[in-house]
Amino acid sequence: MAEYERSRTMPAQPEQIFDQAANVRQLDAWLPRELHVEVGELPAVTVHEDRTDEDTAALWRARPDQMRVEWGTRDQGGYAGWLQVSGTGGGASEVTVHLSFFDDGHDPGADAVRDALDASLRRLEDQVRLRVETASG
Repeated sequence: MAEYERSRTMPAQPEQIFDQAANVRQLDAWLPRELHVEVGELPAVTVHEDRTDEDTAALWRARPDQMRVEWGTRDQGGYAGWLQVSGTGGGASEVTVHLSFFDDGHDPGADAVRDALDASLRRLEDQVRLRVETASG
């Protein structure tokens, strides 16, 4: 089993970040570019991975009361993950994303996962910034 975790401080209220991260219809805006989510009857989703050209049945749950999003494979225990948003005060928030790979076939390797998580957090921050600027401007 391999586990990875990355965090990023973002200049936005936790609710603004969570609202963007939990919007299942806009996941492609911040998830790794090689992952594409097709929404079924929630919590069911299908994830297409360009690297393997495979579709995987998965689950997606948003927990607003905890400011947390959770996901993982549905039929087999290949991987699971979560994203947690926490306010740090002064209009900033800490966003942590965690991935666990239970099946080596799903793990693309430490460097690739860390790079993908960092890029996803940057893209999420960009999406939140656009949303906040649009709402205030």
